[in-house]
Amino acid sequence: MANPFFRFKQFTVYHNRCAMKVGTDGVLLGAWAGTKLPVRTILDVGTGSALIALMLAQRFPDARIHAVELDAEACTQAQENVSSSPFANRVEVYNADFQHFISNEKYDLIVSNPPFFEHSLKNASVAKSTARHTDTLSPEVLIQNAIRYLSTHGRIAAIYPATMLFRLKALAYSFGLNVVRICNVYPRADVSVKRVLVELAWEKCVCTETSLVIEESRHVYTSDFKHLTQDFYLDR
Repeated sequence: MANPFFRFKQFTVYHNRCAMKVGTDGVLLGAWAGTKLPVRTILDVGTGSALIALMLAQRFPDARIHAVELDAEACTQAQENVSSSPFANRVEVYNADFQHFISNEKYDLIVSNPPFFEHSLKNASVAKSTARHTDTLSPEVLIQNAIRYLSTHGRIAAIYPATMLFRLKALAYSFGLNVVRICNVYPRADVSVKRVLVELAWEKCVCTETSLVIEESRHVYTSDFKHLTQDFYLDR
């Protein structure tokens, strides 16, 4: 039986009632998004267990965070995780479909670890299928709705399979956005790139592209990965 919780340095995330568990993708995005930016307002789309919302609350101590989750059970668990964290007064979790979410805020950082499995067999569990497939939060839906709330100098940050990078670039340009940061994520140095962390913005600037290798060998992590996640994992 999987561990029902994941303990980080400053907070604990229970995820036994969430379709998608705490994983490397979410930790990468939470540790990478918005680096060196002045961030006061954050929107986490498809927050799940609230992992990324809590990571960003830790990283940006002056920021207010709104987190949106479609699944009611996951939303309840996210609210419980937030309530038991040191950041409860700055994070609010809403049970809503992002397409129908309404806010008066403009956000400096909008993040999402979205579903990205397409053209594959759907899981029998409705919650898990929703969490894994793009039907409810395709890249088009994410970007089209995110730009309604993006501040003038804000960023949209997400993680996707590397094979979707060309599509993401085309989508960004079609909505008047620019790709300003890319991080190519490799499981190991001898394996092809699997994930891509991407930041989009209104501003025009030269795109910064970097690479990150996660493991040297099985469960032996690279110094770059350790450095990125050192403020969160207990063994760093």
